[in-house]
Amino acid sequence: MPDFRDRLFTWRSYTPIPFLLAGLAFGQPTIASLIAGFACALLGESIRFWGVGHASYETRVTERVGASRLVVSGPFAYVRNPLYVGNILLYTGFGVMANLWWLVALTFAWFVFQYHLIVAREEEFLAKAFGKEYEEFRQNVPRFLPRLTPYHGDRSTAIHWSTAFRSERRTFQAFGIALVLMIGKWSLIRWA
Repeated sequence: MPDFRDRLFTWRSYTPIPFLLAGLAFGQPTIASLIAGFACALLGESIRFWGVGHASYETRVTERVGASRLVVSGPFAYVRNPLYVGNILLYTGFGVMANLWWLVALTFAWFVFQYHLIVAREEEFLAKAFGKEYEEFRQNVPRFLPRLTPYHGDRSTAIHWSTAFRSERRTFQAFGIALVLMIGKWSLIRWA
């Protein structure tokens, strides 16, 4: 029987769609909500971009949980799952933009639930693949709430901004489209 966590991992790129559609359908954005939500979403995307710069294309794998190397530098030196933290901020930011607090709460709760399950599955893989090295990293770096000082593990990865940009291209496009649609929704409400 397939593990539900593997299904969530495979579909993790598509689970934000209902939340974005709900924000567009029911949202009542204001200038203040657009600015606050944009700031939250931009922070989330910035964390993602930094993380992808260190982890590279492996973050785009959707078939199954896996990794060819353990990344412990950049944002990974502060939190074990910076891309998921970034996603939570990104999608929560769109709920704030929509000015729907029930959507903000629902979005935040769903993604914390989803990523808790996915991360548990990923951690099983990492423990088997990297053994003692991963265990030391896991003991020193929190799962979702960042530590204040960076962890200095045995590995350091160079950051590749061009690779991060290519890898995040779809995310940038989706961010831009959702932002334009939300501003369009605000314009319709304002001028109606």
